[in-house]
Amino acid sequence: MIKTNTKDMTIGSPARLLLTFSMPLMLGNLFQQLYTFVDALIVGQCVSAHALAALGATEWLTFIMFGVISGMTQGCSVVIARFFGEKRIELLKKAVYACLWLAAAGAVLFVLVGQIIIGPMLEILRTPVEVHGMTQTYLRILYAAVPVTFFYNITAAILRALGNSKKPLHAMMIASLGNIVFDLFFVMGLNMGIAGAALGTVLAQILAAVYCLAAVRKIEICRLGKESRVLDGRILREEIKMGIPMGVQNIITAIGGLVVQATVNGFGILFLTGYAAANKLYVLLEIAATSYGQGILTYTAQNIGNGDAKRIRGGLYAALLIGAATALIMSGIMVFAGGDIVGLFIKEHENGAEEMIRVGYHYLCVLSLGFPLLYWLYVFRACIQGMGDSIIPMLSSLVQVFMRVMCALLLTRMVGKEGIFWGEVLAWTGADLLLSFICVKRISRIHGT
Repeated sequence: MIKTNTKDMTIGSPARLLLTFSMPLMLGNLFQQLYTFVDALIVGQCVSAHALAALGATEWLTFIMFGVISGMTQGCSVVIARFFGEKRIELLKKAVYACLWLAAAGAVLFVLVGQIIIGPMLEILRTPVEVHGMTQTYLRILYAAVPVTFFYNITAAILRALGNSKKPLHAMMIASLGNIVFDLFFVMGLNMGIAGAALGTVLAQILAAVYCLAAVRKIEICRLGKESRVLDGRILREEIKMGIPMGVQNIITAIGGLVVQATVNGFGILFLTGYAAANKLYVLLEIAATSYGQGILTYTAQNIGNGDAKRIRGGLYAALLIGAATALIMSGIMVFAGGDIVGLFIKEHENGAEEMIRVGYHYLCVLSLGFPLLYWLYVFRACIQGMGDSIIPMLSSLVQVFMRVMCALLLTRMVGKEGIFWGEVLAWTGADLLLSFICVKRISRIHGT
């Protein structure tokens, strides 16, 4: 019964388990990021460079939304994965029920707060007047659809906690293809501009959510009988204890990003557009890092109940090695193909197109110098979270914020706009120093628990 559509990660080769679990996640995350990639490609080519800049101006505010939702649902998945690893099925069912309630409450709160803060936040961020209206339209549509985002993320998190990474992949494949069709229909066919891109994204997420729900309902141990549909206060508090700091961690990261975004907005529309175009590729190349992080989180959470430090350490080292090798490949893509890819988002005869591409390519070249650090950051942070600690990862986000803000406010005065680029690499470095030390120390304490 337990093995149906699930994967027990307490036995078998750590490297093989992480790869087989992470690869579907990677493809799923790739298809998920194709939402924004396709949005930017179609908007940039079929609407205008200003519309592309408007999408770029939404990035950190959308990151807050998706980041908090992802953090809260990942926190729930840690609790579910631990009960699964311990084979405590009745507690697992109660954890699933509790996380559904937590997601519903979070969705209502987020819709209300989101709609209130969008206008003031765009003013604080000094959003250029040329793109202010389009940026606000895009964000209002996405924030109105927060319940859909929560619904997809919670069902996908349940599946991943049980070792099933293939169903979320299938959901994202369906949604990504749907998003392309919707974008072509709304943006090109109906000429709805940036509002059409946002609407296409929402409809695509509905497809993903429905598919994941159907997959969860087919898993026997997730079918909730009357005795399981009881809100267990202890389990709910445990999920909140894990989920809230993970969500806050992403808010902290976003705060640093918002300071950077405000600084970038002040550098003018050409710099903003080039920076936004480069970030579309950066986010795609970061996907493998997030996937390895999700993999080691589930692996560690399932194994923590056994108190096997050697097995968790083996998984960590395997993830670090795989991550470093992948990061070097991604760095090569940025250096050798980055300029051409950035150019895909910008019309050839657009005013200032050459400068936009130059800015974007230079940004990618700087990022390529420290990309393994980014991959290790995801692995160390997720391993610590899988051990049940969501506070240290949150503190690592404070380190990232500090480095990004200092570079945005001070380094840019010394070396110019390029200081924004180096802020990313220095943020990864600072977080890695903290996380690697804590992670190794925590694993050494597991033996005998």
